[in-house]
Amino acid sequence: MLLQILILFLVLIVLPVLVGSIFAGVDGRDSLSFRWVSGQLCLWAGFQAICVPMILLPRENSFFNVIVLYGVFAAAMLLLALGLCIKRRAEGWHADIVKEDSGDRDIAAFLLQGMVLVLLAVQIVLAVVLAYEEGDDAFYVATSSITAESGTMYEILPYTGGRTTLFDARHSLAPFPIWIAMLSKISGVHAAAMAHVVLPVVLIVMAYAIFSRIGFRLFRDSRHKRLLFMLLLELLVIFGGQSLYTAENFLLVRTAQGKAVLADIIIPFLFLLLLILLERLQQKEQPGAKYWLLTAVTMIAGCLCSTQGALLTCILLGVGGGCAAVCYRKWKLILPVAACCAVPVALALLYLFLD
Repeated sequence: MLLQILILFLVLIVLPVLVGSIFAGVDGRDSLSFRWVSGQLCLWAGFQAICVPMILLPRENSFFNVIVLYGVFAAAMLLLALGLCIKRRAEGWHADIVKEDSGDRDIAAFLLQGMVLVLLAVQIVLAVVLAYEEGDDAFYVATSSITAESGTMYEILPYTGGRTTLFDARHSLAPFPIWIAMLSKISGVHAAAMAHVVLPVVLIVMAYAIFSRIGFRLFRDSRHKRLLFMLLLELLVIFGGQSLYTAENFLLVRTAQGKAVLADIIIPFLFLLLLILLERLQQKEQPGAKYWLLTAVTMIAGCLCSTQGALLTCILLGVGGGCAAVCYRKWKLILPVAACCAVPVALALLYLFLD
């Protein structure tokens, strides 16, 4: 049990934080939470690039090959991150640290912070302790379990256990359940426990880490406003279950489903990146190559979560980037925006072709 927890801690926390140092400074400061999220998105993008070709060209032990290739990719990203870190230290580089506290540390601020942490803990505990079988789990969790046990990917029907006869382009091009199966295989934790117990803890905290960075961008001048923003957000999430299809319900109930990750992590992170872009343009600065690289891997990570990610991420980035280009007369922004959309568009065309 301790070994399983250690493996998951290294894979889901330590590794993304280290890989995320590749994008240090993109948010204007050396934020640990930003490193963690950006590193995980980079790893998701790599998994998407590895897994989809393996599914399209099925071979013997294809799932095992995915695990091996993903391990090589993760090791390469880790070495790259360490190399860049050594280079930055040698050059005396440091991120522009922005002071988050504006001097309004008082009893009210500490009480608000305590309420935010308590509500976050309540959501995590309830998501784990009251985990129940959601309708789509009959496909997604079953697919993860079958993949981990059989070593095949989308070759066995999760409903009947029979062999597939038609190619399932909708799910095969967004293999988030295969990522869960990979975590299950390398850690020894059953795929159902991984989806209902382990991942809700990690993904809920990751979602709120993104929202905290958005709050910092919106209310940089006041800690009280940032804490009130997070508190209101948590209340909206807790009481947002008026429908099965709200983003709030997805975050707490369908946490480990790819479409929930798209709604609660990928799209909010793209909003954060657009805020950073607009802030840089307002200050008459260039976003930089690392910014566009992070945007590109976020778009690819969205495709891992759901086939809808190819459409929704392109619309969001296209509208945001287009408005920025028009408002600031930066017409050259159209080129990197189009480049970031290249892979999602290609996957969307592939989906239409295969379907």
